[in-house]
Amino acid sequence: MTDALTLLSLLLVAASATAAVVVRDPSRQALVLAVLGLALAVLFTVLQAPDVGLSQLAVGSALTPLLILLSVRKVRRRGQPEDGER
Repeated sequence: MTDALTLLSLLLVAASATAAVVVRDPSRQALVLAVLGLALAVLFTVLQAPDVGLSQLAVGSALTPLLILLSVRKVRRRGQPEDGER
């Protein structure tokens, strides 16, 4: 049973990592990165490392994607012309 869970979580990590590379939009990449962080947290938990899994859950699936989304939003705002500049 443990081998099946490990294999399933490894496949989930591989699929989400591939999706993170294939997706071209930075906002969507951040969301897929959150899914990848969640999949890695599950994998660490299955591999009996719950402390690493909790850290990955906090940083990899919450904090890092949030910072990326905020950065993308700020860059897109700077690139847009203001109302009087057109």
